Amino acid sequence: MRELERLSFELRKKVIEMIEEGKTGHTGGDMSVMDILVTLYFQEMNITPKNAKSANRDRFILSKGHCVEAYYTVLAQKGFFPMDEVIRKYSKFGSQYIGHPNNKLPGIEMNSGSLGHGLSVSVGMALAGKMDQKDYRVYTVMGDGELAEGSVWEAAMAAGHYKLDNLCAVVDRNRLQISGNTETVMSQDDQADRWSAFGWHVISVKGNDIASLTDAFASAREYKTKPTILIANTVKGYGSPVMEGKAEWHHKVPTQEEYTQIQKDLEQRKETWA
Repeated sequence: MRELERLSFELRKKVIEMIEEGKTGHTGGDMSVMDILVTLYFQEMNITPKNAKSANRDRFILSKGHCVEAYYTVLAQKGFFPMDEVIRKYSKFGSQYIGHPNNKLPGIEMNSGSLGHGLSVSVGMALAGKMDQKDYRVYTVMGDGELAEGSVWEAAMAAGHYKLDNLCAVVDRNRLQISGNTETVMSQDDQADRWSAFGWHVISVKGNDIASLTDAFASAREYKTKPTILIANTVKGYGSPVMEGKAEWHHKVPTQEEYTQIQKDLEQRKETWA
């Protein structure tokens, strides 16, 4: 766990480097979602570059596709493509490393970022797994602002109806979106009550704590007859006071001064796990 915690902060540093190099990026959400992605790819899912074509591989969709920078660094660390290449080429003219997931790249199941679509596709994948009697599991990560999309709830209803216990969704509950606080933009009431009403098994978890996430994903794997939703309570911009809890960091390129301070803060957080 300590090594994965250290890795999460090292990959955050890579994200900041990538965003500074590409002069664009959804910085705040990258920081909040990183621990979820690290736990999935290095602790939970059966997916590697070697089995990426296997019919029984686990599937993952980053529904909040604007946080692709975090996703790219995790895939690169996993060995799907070179880290230095994605940092150097991100968001450059003619590059495949564009600002949302691109399934022309290895390891990416679906082009995503049109919010509200990821859960619907994940439901289809999970239902296909049941019909084909496959053992794979399907995971998707959504933003809490994304839950204002009606298609999310159509998919949630279908998943509950078909009892898709091979499906695990995660809400990156950082409570901020591009236009401010999620509760101000579109109030969400109680997340647990809402998802339970749609027939889901609900787990509330510390979303920036890899040990807690590991336990939650293990519990989801063992739970039968219902899909599972993890309400991952996170902090937008997690890792540096420069960014934490600030809506303006939804999409923001740091100044040189901010870049230096953020990298220093992330390194300090990393070293606390040494």
